[in-house]
Amino acid sequence: MYSLIVTAKMNRIDPQAWLADVLARIADHPASRIDELLPWNWRKAATTSLPQAA
Repeated sequence: MYSLIVTAKMNRIDPQAWLADVLARIADHPASRIDELLPWNWRKAATTSLPQAA
């Protein structure tokens, strides 16, 4: 766990945000693209806003 946190910090990424995002996405993420979730390649998933009711 320590190495994951340090690796995220070395890549100037908030370790808590990265780990939370990766854990939320990993089940549906294709295994062939797992490298996208590594700290040095990670981009936070775009959050889509839901239309507001009038």
